[in-house]
Amino acid sequence: MTSIYQILMLILDVAWFVMIIHIILSWLISFQVLNLRQPLVAQAWSGLNQLLEPVYGRIRSVLPPMGGIDLAPLVALIALFALRTVLANNAAAFY
Repeated sequence: MTSIYQILMLILDVAWFVMIIHIILSWLISFQVLNLRQPLVAQAWSGLNQLLEPVYGRIRSVLPPMGGIDLAPLVALIALFALRTVLANNAAAFY
């Protein structure tokens, strides 16, 4: 059972890392530090969007419109942190 706990924590850590990379990349694109006309940047951006859009889309359908501010990544990060905390607090059940 310990291995199940460790696998779940690893999956949550990877998801956290991917979301952080997506957020930083979106900032760099917004502030025109990176350009989507560069093939590597465009591929990375497209891949991350395809990976995260199903999650963000469900969150956006629940959130009210915020006038151009996208809070879906923040809500997803908080949900991941909460899930990780719940797993860590109940780690004894996996031993």
